[in-house]
Amino acid sequence: MKPQLTDVLGIGPSSARILEEQGILSVAALAEAGTDKVAAAPGFGDNRAAEVIAAAAALLAAAGVPAASKKQAAKKSEKPNKDKKKKEKTTKGKNSKKSSKGKKKKKKKKKK
Repeated sequence: MKPQLTDVLGIGPSSARILEEQGILSVAALAEAGTDKVAAAPGFGDNRAAEVIAAAAALLAAAGVPAASKKQAAKKSEKPNKDKKKKEKTTKGKNSKKSSKGKKKKKKKKKK
């Protein structure tokens, strides 16, 4: 028998319904989905998405269903890295503005 979404550790009936509304209709689709797609579902964040994706892959492996191809796995890993780079750039920009403001204030104090 083919595993159902509710067989995945951490997925109950309501979570399965939410995933199905997001277009994730099977355990295989969940195992192959990127964390960004799963995390976009209500009630799922990045951590929970990664956990249920890993649990789905483990369930498929235990059932003898082959894992996703290497190309698909590479695509999944690229997406989060791009998001991290964007966040790092944003963070750097915010920090540099704050630090430059602080430096300006210090310079003003020294002049007085």
